[in-house]
Amino acid sequence: MKIKEYFNKLRNKPALIPVFAILLNKYVLIVLLFVIWMLFFDTNSWLIHRELDQEINELENNKEYYIKEIVKDQKNIKTLKDSGELERFAREEYFMKRDNEEVYIIEYEDSIPKDNEND
Repeated sequence: MKIKEYFNKLRNKPALIPVFAILLNKYVLIVLLFVIWMLFFDTNSWLIHRELDQEINELENNKEYYIKEIVKDQKNIKTLKDSGELERFAREEYFMKRDNEEVYIIEYEDSIPKDNEND
């Protein structure tokens, strides 16, 4: 009985009837369900496409970074082909020395990490 009373009240308000008539139209309902399905529930939904686009952008940024790193490494390789540059690199980075040399590592006070416990 309550449903009949509700629809009777709606008949008294003519402005609401066209809205319900449009929304309850079977074609509008089918299109609405189709749009909701395609946006959220389908395997090719808008949400999945958005995630994939974000992943593609991230991978493209990574690609640019790695291309720059490759170019930088190729320049380093070119400079290290010279035996003098290779020796300089080995001495600076790996503290290598010749047999008749001594290597002293000088650390400045501000370059040494401080422990919080000893302060």
